[in-house]
Amino acid sequence: MRYREFGRTSWSVSTIGFGAWEIGGEFGRVDDAESMAALHAAVDRGVNFFDTSDVYGFEGDGHSEKLLGRLKRERREPILIATKVGRRITPHVASGYNHANLSACIDQSLARLGVEQIDLVQLHCPPYEVYYRPETFAALDDLVLSGKIRHYGVSVQKVEEGLKAIEFPNVQSVQIVFNLFRQRPAELFFAEALRRKVAVIARVPLASGMLTGKMRPDTRFENNDHRVINRHGEIFDKGETFSGVDYATGLEAVEELRRLVSSGLTLAQFALCWILQFEAVTTAIPGAKRPAQVIDNVAAADAPPLADEVMARTREIYDRLIRAGVHALW
Repeated sequence: MRYREFGRTSWSVSTIGFGAWEIGGEFGRVDDAESMAALHAAVDRGVNFFDTSDVYGFEGDGHSEKLLGRLKRERREPILIATKVGRRITPHVASGYNHANLSACIDQSLARLGVEQIDLVQLHCPPYEVYYRPETFAALDDLVLSGKIRHYGVSVQKVEEGLKAIEFPNVQSVQIVFNLFRQRPAELFFAEALRRKVAVIARVPLASGMLTGKMRPDTRFENNDHRVINRHGEIFDKGETFSGVDYATGLEAVEELRRLVSSGLTLAQFALCWILQFEAVTTAIPGAKRPAQVIDNVAAADAPPLADEVMARTREIYDRLIRAGVHALW
């Protein structure tokens, strides 16, 4: 495993982290024993950064947080847990991101995680207007001073939201969709993040599993899987499902990308290696429900860099097949 500095904090985090959305149960059937085995496999292989949310779970019950709390109790190794809050606020409007509501959400996460302080709290894709509410970020500053959280950041949908968020001086990290199908953050945003020493967490790095290369035109998903019920943004932003890419188009691009993968790498590892080529990326957080998936993912951390010509070819595939459908939207 390799590690990178996490922005302006003193943390050194694994370049491959663990995205805990899947083990909450929104990617079809899960088994807690298998999920715990996957989490332990990650720690065994040097993963020390785990990302979750207070709504990852069956009907938003925070089940993923509970599993990570259990992991923290069962392991002696120092691990960092980042959670996200805000989606529980009802109605989900910018004014709801106030001290009282954020404090209440954090208290609930503290209880589910079984800790006295959360390492990193991130606003969970809040309404755009939140980034123009200094009082929201002042509330987070107060929650740091109170000792409930060590640091805070944001999880954003759009590049513009990330750029606005890092104008607030104590935002330590930005979590954003970045992968072979969503390349826009590498343009302006990454340069600004580096300049301001803000950590970048690359989420949905495998495009909801599309970039594993295991999906086919006839692949079937369970009825509660967001890859069935959110393809067009019916439940939440459509950019979270297959990175907003049309399913058939994604399969076509995958077949072209597959030809670029050198021997010894899986397509998933290739996709993760591609993300880690970018200096601004601190960690990528692929999800996993089984130990074998973890083992495959973490191997990408130690893979050699991709050749310049391979990087150029990935950009050409993006420009030709993907750009028109996603680039201007996020």
